[in-house]
Amino acid sequence: MIDFLKDKLLEYKFIGGLKSGSGQLWSSILAYALTIAFILLIIAIVHILLKRVVVKAIKALVIKSKFKWDDALIEHKVLDRAIKIAPVLIIYFFAPVFPEVQVWIERLASALLILGVLYTLFALLDSLDTIYNKQEVARQRPIKGLLQVVKIIFTIIGLILMLAVLMDKPPWVLLSGIGVFSAVLLLVFQNSILGFVAGIQLSTNDMVRVGDWIEMPKYNADGVVTEISLHTVKVQNFDKTITMIPTHTLISDSFKNWRGMFSTGGRRIKRSIYIDMTSVKFCTEEMLSRFEKFHYITDYINAKRLEIEKYNKENNIDPKQLVNGRRMTNIGTFRAYVLEYLKNHPKIHKDMLIIVRQLQPGPTGIPMEIYAFTNDTQWINYEGIQSDIFDHILAIIPQFDLRIFQNPSGADMKQLLLSKELVSTLDDTMGSTDKT
Repeated sequence: MIDFLKDKLLEYKFIGGLKSGSGQLWSSILAYALTIAFILLIIAIVHILLKRVVVKAIKALVIKSKFKWDDALIEHKVLDRAIKIAPVLIIYFFAPVFPEVQVWIERLASALLILGVLYTLFALLDSLDTIYNKQEVARQRPIKGLLQVVKIIFTIIGLILMLAVLMDKPPWVLLSGIGVFSAVLLLVFQNSILGFVAGIQLSTNDMVRVGDWIEMPKYNADGVVTEISLHTVKVQNFDKTITMIPTHTLISDSFKNWRGMFSTGGRRIKRSIYIDMTSVKFCTEEMLSRFEKFHYITDYINAKRLEIEKYNKENNIDPKQLVNGRRMTNIGTFRAYVLEYLKNHPKIHKDMLIIVRQLQPGPTGIPMEIYAFTNDTQWINYEGIQSDIFDHILAIIPQFDLRIFQNPSGADMKQLLLSKELVSTLDDTMGSTDKT
């Protein structure tokens, strides 16, 4: 083609006025320039036709299609990447036009062709991940890490093929030399290998899924897993920050997964109130008569009275003395009330453990712990239920002649000072009266 253009240029004397040697040189340069311009024109026309006609038509069909999976191909621009292969094929096709550099043009075009295919394959793999993530099974078995491993394998294969093409060597010759660099490769891909193995273990043992709430204090992670990839697990914390955790650390380090709480349908309440020990006392008949009017413990009071009366009678115990025999206490009755209150609460899970117990007394009083499970696991609803329960318990405690322990506040100290001043004033007044 170039020889043809040179002959035509000389024949029609486009290079007229030059010596024969210069005419040959300039005709060659112009012939090469026209050929390159012609090839670039073809590439531009083909690219415009593919992008403006073919790709546009396919996108229109995809939009009208009832299927949803093909939208992922458009989202990840698979077609836009695929059409970039066409210019490389045109260059390869026109390589014989330049016989002096034909071999190198073909090699470079082949290497670029491999790169274009890899580029398109990566878009296809991303589309596959998007399509898969729309399925319910994706929450249990994410494949992003596996696809990233596939990308690494394709990249290695692509690089080997590109080097083989550029060096004009068979690929297996290069593969045989990789053993020498195996240690270097292991060092370079150490995190990828660890992430791949960890991903398999996480998936096989169903340790974590996308959407799980996990806690990992070592990385300040406390939130929902949004992505599991080859190298990292992305966690969106409840303060809307993002924490990236290396995938392999979920195998080597400990973390808490709250999925079990959601799957069982019960969320634990484990909180204590502190009762002033000086307010604990035996129940009098007046107190018991008042307590049995609380419908949650009416049966408990009657049954306990009969039980204690029977015990004291069988053991010939004189109940006139407080220290003799068995007696009911206000704190024990209060504990029974709270237990029945929880059992009758509509938001408490009846099939799970419900305990009201005393813990070790200390400087802050007697801890009375409520241990139960709500039947609503949603955070906002759970906090509302828990608050309502303790609102009621704190409000009902004075009815049992008990007091909540609380460290003195500024208002308490002020009240104490006012009381002392009042007593001092009364003493002064009484002293003055006595003198008079």
